[in-house]
Amino acid sequence: MLYRRATYKIVPNQYEPFTRFFHEYVLPIQLAHGVRLAGHYTTLDHTEVVTIWEYDSYEDYLVIDRKINESTLYKKSLKAERLYHHLQEDFLEEGGGYHLQKHIVSVSGCFVNEKGEVLLVQNEHRPDTYEMPGGRLENNESLEEAIKREVLEETGVFVKVEGITGVYHNMTLGVVCIVFKGTYHSGEIRPQPGETKNAVFQKMTDENRRQWITREHFLIRLEDALKNEGAAVESYYVKPYTLVHRLESYQ
Repeated sequence: MLYRRATYKIVPNQYEPFTRFFHEYVLPIQLAHGVRLAGHYTTLDHTEVVTIWEYDSYEDYLVIDRKINESTLYKKSLKAERLYHHLQEDFLEEGGGYHLQKHIVSVSGCFVNEKGEVLLVQNEHRPDTYEMPGGRLENNESLEEAIKREVLEETGVFVKVEGITGVYHNMTLGVVCIVFKGTYHSGEIRPQPGETKNAVFQKMTDENRRQWITREHFLIRLEDALKNEGAAVESYYVKPYTLVHRLESYQ
């Protein structure tokens, strides 16, 4: 394997615009041409961003890089170069036979209020669509804790979790998403700066779903959640076995 490390020196106070630029242009361009994202990091003061991309070989990189430079989306992305004042690239190779887990576990949820309206968010880095709230599972966090935290962080509301309705594997990004189902509990809905542009409760119908949710994989998750019953979910440790939390399936 070959790794390309791209280090961006961010223009002062331009970290948030740069993050949007990365998700709208850099990431889609690379993934569309078969590049694998191995890591994405930023310094604590947000003055530097480091991204590591994975290729099968240097020859593979040369072919992909040529195709990317010829793409229309890449040419559009050049307008955002003002967001950083220096880009350094270098190449790395593996230094040993390490095989670390590269999959990411994320959670999402379909939560409805007393009117039957579904909680939806419009993320800052995906402004073209609404979707169910969610995010990554953190270390030493149960699945139910994760979805409750993500919903609160993105919408400002507390929810009751009733079970899981589906598991979805993004093989391009190596992300496994577990989708929950539940109900609104309390709190005032509001968007969260840095997370979401908007947060709403919206009645979902056959006629309006595609108007609100424009990405097919997000729409499939919502439709599955609306029609499926919840399954049991359990969080535990082993050696010795210690149950952290178990949520029974509901009827």
